[in-house]
Amino acid sequence: MALFDMSINELRAYRAEFPAPDDFDEFWSKTLAEAREHELDARFEPVDTGLSGVDVFDVTFAGFGGHAVKGWLVLPAGTSEPVPAVVEYIGYGGGRGLPHMHLLWASAGFAHFVMDTRGQGSAGWAEGATADPVGSGPAYPGYMTRGIDDPHDYYYRRLYTDAVRAVEAARSHPLVDASRTAAVGVSQGGGVTIAVGGLVPDLAAISPDVPFLCDFPRAVSLTDRMPYREIGSYLKARRADPAHALRTLSYFDGVHFAARGRAPALFSAALEDQTCPPSTVFAAFNAYAGQDKTIEVYDFNDHEGGGPYQQAVQLRWLPGRLRAGRDG
Repeated sequence: MALFDMSINELRAYRAEFPAPDDFDEFWSKTLAEAREHELDARFEPVDTGLSGVDVFDVTFAGFGGHAVKGWLVLPAGTSEPVPAVVEYIGYGGGRGLPHMHLLWASAGFAHFVMDTRGQGSAGWAEGATADPVGSGPAYPGYMTRGIDDPHDYYYRRLYTDAVRAVEAARSHPLVDASRTAAVGVSQGGGVTIAVGGLVPDLAAISPDVPFLCDFPRAVSLTDRMPYREIGSYLKARRADPAHALRTLSYFDGVHFAARGRAPALFSAALEDQTCPPSTVFAAFNAYAGQDKTIEVYDFNDHEGGGPYQQAVQLRWLPGRLRAGRDG
C-alpha cells in the first residue's frame, strides 16, 4: 500500500474543520453525572492463572446506566504498596481476552487495568464478557451506527462513560496510586483513550496509538475500510439527512476531546494506514491542548502501526510521567 493521504508537512499543519456542538461540555457533564448516580461497586476477585510473576483480579464495576462492566487488574506479584496504574482500552471488535494476554505493564512494575468493551469481543481475536443491554434503532452491522439518530442513544456514549468509570474503578483499588494513572489503547482503544483524556482532568498521561474515532467527516469520506465504512453504508441507504448523523458523531469525535486534554500525551500514526487515516490522527494530535505532546510516525506501516516498536517507545516515555504523577 502506497502513501495515500497528505504529506508529512501537510499532516503536521492540518486542522479539522468540524466544530464541537455548543452543548458538548454540558452533554458530557450530564452524562457522567448520571452514571455517578449509580454506586461504582468495583469488585476485585483473585484469579488463579498459573502465572507466578503477576497477581490477577477479575474485575466488575458499574459503568453507564449502572450496567456491569468486566475487566482485569494485573499487578506485579507480591505488590504491597500503591503503584502507578495503566488503564487500557481494547481495539474494535475485541474484548478483555485472557489475563496472560496482558503482561507488559505489570512486568514493568505497574498496575494494569484492562477494561472489557461492552457488546464486543466476538470478532475472533479476544473474547469479551460484558453485555450491552441497550438497544438501538436501525443500524448497519457493527457498532458505529448503533443509536446514531440521537447522541443520547449512541453506542459510544455508553462506551466512553464505561471508560471514565474504569479509571475510577482502577483508582479505587488500595494497591493503585490514584495520582499516577495513565490511559492507553490502540485503534478504537486509542480513540477511547483520547476521550478519557478530555473527560478526566487529572490523568498523569495518555498514549493513543493509531487512534480510531477522530475527524469523522474526513474519515468517512477518505477511506472505504471498515469500521468507518459502516457509517458510509448506513448513509447510503438513508440518503435524506447525512448531516443529522454527523451531528451525532460530533459529540464523540476525538478532535473535540483532544482540545480538552491536558495530560502529557504520546500519539502514534502510520502513513499507510487506511483504517485510521493519518490525517484523522493528526487532526486529534494537532488539536490536543496539552503542551507536553509528541507523535511517533511510522512511514511504511498500515494499521498495525508501530506495534512492538511503539510499545518500546511507551516503555521509555510513560514511566517518567507516571513516576512524576499529576503533581510532578
